[in-house]
Amino acid sequence: MTKQTEIIAAEARFPLTSLILSPMNPRQNVPEADIIELAESIWTAGLIQNLSGLSDGSGGAEIVAGGRRLRALQYLAEQHPDMSASKPELANPLVNIAPDRATAEVWAHTENIARKDLEAVDEIRAYGKMETGGASVSTIARAFAVTEKHVYRRLALSGLPEAVLDALGAGEISLSSAACFTISDDEDRSLEVLEQVRGRSHYSDHQIKNLLKPDSVKGTDRRVKFVGVEAYKEAGGRLSGDLFSEVTLFDDPALLETLFIANLEETAEELRATEGWKWVEISTDNYIGYWDMDQRKISNLRPVAGELTDEQAERCEELEYKLEFNADEITDEEQSELEGFEAILKTDFTADQKEHAGLIVFLNHDGEVDSFKGLVLPEDKAAAVEAGVLSKDAVGKADAPKSPISQKLADDLSRVVTGARQHAALRDPDLILALLAFQLSGGSYFADPIGLSKQDVPNFPSTEGAGYVLDERLTTASYLSEDRVTNRDDEVEKFQTFRKKGKEFIEAELVRHLAALMKGGNMEMRALVDREVKTDIRENWTPNAENFFKRVGGPYLNALWCDLLDLKQDDDKAKAFVKLTKGKKAEALEKLFADTEARKAQGVTKKQAAKIAKWLPEGMK
Repeated sequence: MTKQTEIIAAEARFPLTSLILSPMNPRQNVPEADIIELAESIWTAGLIQNLSGLSDGSGGAEIVAGGRRLRALQYLAEQHPDMSASKPELANPLVNIAPDRATAEVWAHTENIARKDLEAVDEIRAYGKMETGGASVSTIARAFAVTEKHVYRRLALSGLPEAVLDALGAGEISLSSAACFTISDDEDRSLEVLEQVRGRSHYSDHQIKNLLKPDSVKGTDRRVKFVGVEAYKEAGGRLSGDLFSEVTLFDDPALLETLFIANLEETAEELRATEGWKWVEISTDNYIGYWDMDQRKISNLRPVAGELTDEQAERCEELEYKLEFNADEITDEEQSELEGFEAILKTDFTADQKEHAGLIVFLNHDGEVDSFKGLVLPEDKAAAVEAGVLSKDAVGKADAPKSPISQKLADDLSRVVTGARQHAALRDPDLILALLAFQLSGGSYFADPIGLSKQDVPNFPSTEGAGYVLDERLTTASYLSEDRVTNRDDEVEKFQTFRKKGKEFIEAELVRHLAALMKGGNMEMRALVDREVKTDIRENWTPNAENFFKRVGGPYLNALWCDLLDLKQDDDKAKAFVKLTKGKKAEALEKLFADTEARKAQGVTKKQAAKIAKWLPEGMK
């Protein structure tokens, strides 16, 4: 480090008339247009960077660095004769004074003087004032030596309520948090949200935007793709934008939903009329599955493959042979003939089936029209069976008794199964990493084994308490969770500390968090994982009154008691159990599963004890 670079310049104010351009200043000639543009910036935003010079010993100074700024100030003095009164800080600018001529020469050639950059909030306000005064974006960009895109982004913030800008200047919100407020045109709402988030760094940008416009719909929404921006606007829909993430927000969700339903109904009716179905309805969901059909007791028909006559089959075989071994010789007519045979063989619903069935039309998650076809409503089943398009077996299956397990309980049991699978998978880290690599390589078609969105995969039922325990690695928060990163430098420091804990620690953290994100994949993949890691649900979950027995009906409990103890319905023990209240039944079954003395009192055999130890409700096996 040289002597000169160690020197801290002294600051002093000088009357503008006492300043002259030093012969040492390398910028002796500057275009007049540049001087005028810079003058506009200085008049609006002030003199951001001091001039630098050498004292002339007579109360003035020679400016060695900042000659363009000096001439801009002199230009302003000519344009504003009263500048001493209106803007005294410009009429008497600050100058960094070099201690000696050698230092001044260094400054003149390098201008490596500590620059006083504008704070973001000051920059926003300065740009806004210049734009209000008539300056163009390009003029502002040139004056501040920044890109036009940077100016546009700052100008977008210049229209924010003053309270938001004040909070930004005070460090109560970050620049990215302030940018979130550009999506709102409701100042009262903006101020309410500001009071909620200021000084609270844990609010993410996404959360702030949701607070500002909780009902707005993003342009990536499937309904937007289907309806179209122009149709939405023509119907009077309002739009707003998030310049900083380039997201368009649709601020009339009710209108969007109305247009979506109307368009979907029109599309559905066209499909019904074109394809000849008996009925059609729409669903606003993005997926329709067989479970939905079962709940409504709807039967589904299978499409039928067409058949060729013996003559057509022989000709088709001949053309297929030619296509395979002499493709260059096949004619356009022969190609069309072959395609006609393939159309006949194509699996499709017949006209007879369509007379008794319909379809449900929906919009999938990609915004594309999809449908579930070949559906027979309960009231149409008898006629469909008589017409020979629906078997009696299918009707019986669809009309099976309703499960005694409620949907909410089924969801809880599903979470328990997921948790038990995650728990067991921790025993095989290599399998977890293999599943991750397979998924990232594009191996999973529809249901990913691991949820990489970092959203929690539900593995805890709604009934907390005894009866369900997981490996503590699945329930213990990260050691970083109580020491949140608050700035970028802090993040780097914490990462370095994290890394120093070593490979074994890092791999253990990776494995346990991946295990907590494990969904399992499709049915076949889940079965494979369960075989590999030997998932045992009863290792983690034991049915008790609160988590199961009180949540099913009395008849179910009666049947379970008889099944576990090998009792017939007319047995005295069975009759005594039936007479109990539901609460007492649940209590008795809980003891049967958890209390050795209770099992002895009931005379439970080794075989029955083994059955109790392995028993699981339907749907969990």
